[in-house]
Amino acid sequence: MPVTRTILRRAGAQHGGAVVEVTAAPVVDVTVIVPVHNCRPYLDRCLTSLLIQRVSKEIVVVDDGSTDGGAELADLYAAHHRGVVRVVHQPASGGAGRPRNVGLSLARGEYVFFCDADDYLGPEALERMLAMAERNDSDIVLGKVVGHGRRAPSSMFDRNAERVPLEDSAVYNSLSCFKLFRRQMLQRHGIRFDETLTVGEDIVFTTHAYCHAGVISVVADYDCYHLVDRPDGTSIMQRRESRDPVSWIRMIKRPIELMTGHVRPGPLRDHLLRRHFRLDAFANLGRPFLEAGEVERKEIAAEVADLCDRWLTDGVRERLGAVDRGRIAALEDIDRLVRLAHIELAVMRRELTGLRWDERDTGLAVSGRVALEAMEPAGHPGLAVGEVSLVLKPRQAGEGPDSAVVVPVASDGEEFAGVVDLAVLPSGVWDVHVAVACEGVVRTGRLGAERDQRIARPAPRMIGGTVALPYFTRPYGNLSIDVGGHVVSPPGIVRLIRARWAAWHRLVLDGEITMGALTPDPRTVRHLVWRERGSGRERRVPVVSEPGGTFTAGQAVGRLRPGTWDAYLELDLGGPPVRFRVEAEPELVAPPRTWWRGAALRTARPYATAGKGRLSLVVRATGPKALLRRLLR
Repeated sequence: MPVTRTILRRAGAQHGGAVVEVTAAPVVDVTVIVPVHNCRPYLDRCLTSLLIQRVSKEIVVVDDGSTDGGAELADLYAAHHRGVVRVVHQPASGGAGRPRNVGLSLARGEYVFFCDADDYLGPEALERMLAMAERNDSDIVLGKVVGHGRRAPSSMFDRNAERVPLEDSAVYNSLSCFKLFRRQMLQRHGIRFDETLTVGEDIVFTTHAYCHAGVISVVADYDCYHLVDRPDGTSIMQRRESRDPVSWIRMIKRPIELMTGHVRPGPLRDHLLRRHFRLDAFANLGRPFLEAGEVERKEIAAEVADLCDRWLTDGVRERLGAVDRGRIAALEDIDRLVRLAHIELAVMRRELTGLRWDERDTGLAVSGRVALEAMEPAGHPGLAVGEVSLVLKPRQAGEGPDSAVVVPVASDGEEFAGVVDLAVLPSGVWDVHVAVACEGVVRTGRLGAERDQRIARPAPRMIGGTVALPYFTRPYGNLSIDVGGHVVSPPGIVRLIRARWAAWHRLVLDGEITMGALTPDPRTVRHLVWRERGSGRERRVPVVSEPGGTFTAGQAVGRLRPGTWDAYLELDLGGPPVRFRVEAEPELVAPPRTWWRGAALRTARPYATAGKGRLSLVVRATGPKALLRRLLR
């Protein structure tokens, strides 16, 4: 139920003034608007998901001429949830625009949210989105959308975003109205749904809202909106005619005109236009273009050409990929557009057939097969693969496409082979792709998931003081190369050879490190690290290392605070520091040592832990009072 907020105003409290209680009007945080037209089987789930939202809310259900009992069910909910659920009945309008506008005219909430009657919300959806909005004074909040039998947008939901700009972000890729909108912003700028459209009315609405939003936020760590596919296919967007390519491209000109009327020419407008060209125009030159007849193909190409004539700028062109740039050049060549569609939609078959170190042990020899298979219908053109290359893409956050390393390979038909020189790769994780050129278009795909089962993961190698670890990812099994040990732990065992006490209560350790087939360079050994088990406090000790993996380090135990200290050997293998626990046989551990330091008795007892036999050290300091109590027991 909407809560009633009260304001307590203390009038002249210092002079004995009375407390005056001022009661404000009921406050609604969110108005949820639900257009309903023959959605009876889904309406229960939808309204229940809205009623359990833990925010101050009202639910405005606009019945748009339902004839399946949905109107009566909505009235039943309103009767049982007075003050929360309101129902408005109107004749069928044929689309969602008019009922949404009616609901918007009745809304009282600070924010409004639009929910279709066949969809539903996660239990914490509005609570999380409202918290995000209040924290950032947001005008629009996108909540993560998940699809059930329907595709849902995903590019904008990589991570939560308190404040995300339109430029250089993916939020504009989502133009559905299933978002939290500040109602005052909608009122101030007259943002309403286009009631003349049965498809795309929400795109016009959301585009207009984006143009005026000061702060946009994203809730990506919770499934907020559940987009449902109706098994009977009766939803407007599920009807085949709703995605008619020619009608869609003509419709999309309205939001483009609206956006370009609000956003001045420049990088932001080019970024927003790129979305419309890629997802609205050029997407219809793919599968829909192949499925269309000869006459309709010409109409589609003509409509896309008109979009290009009106809004394609050099800035937009620079933001497009090779396939789309090829389409722009071929808009008057229908046969060429058909071939480009086949290339884009072709299944890229690739298989890893060989993986080993080359004779120099610094290059990874990679061989495989790759081919493009065009989609049906029968009679499609043959797709001849041209130049083949391996492309290594860095996984590090913030790295751009220019950071990729291209490795030329030799190819013969579907077969290819090449050598990746790991000495030139900077430290980091590199994902291996295979790229093929076909008629000027480059298709790229991950390599390794399909492979000869006899292929084993190559052993690690040391290359110029840096460890290189080829591996297959989980769960997909693609080939990647970890240069420096960022995600794959390098192999290694550190063993204690001898422990002895030296002058000034120094515990001297002689040890050796083995790393399987690797031979660690003495320069890679950095420190012996003593780490206190309870506090995490650390002390680093210089190490003298020798070729072959032996080392010596000494710790002045008197400098260690009381506690239990575990011994590690730390190496620099070209990435983050790598640590190995020092393993010890009990008979090789030095005996305990006791000495006086001032009036305190100090004890240091090295030992090998039970089970795994790792070197640790217990340091104690006993003061005079504790010693006296011990003697008097």
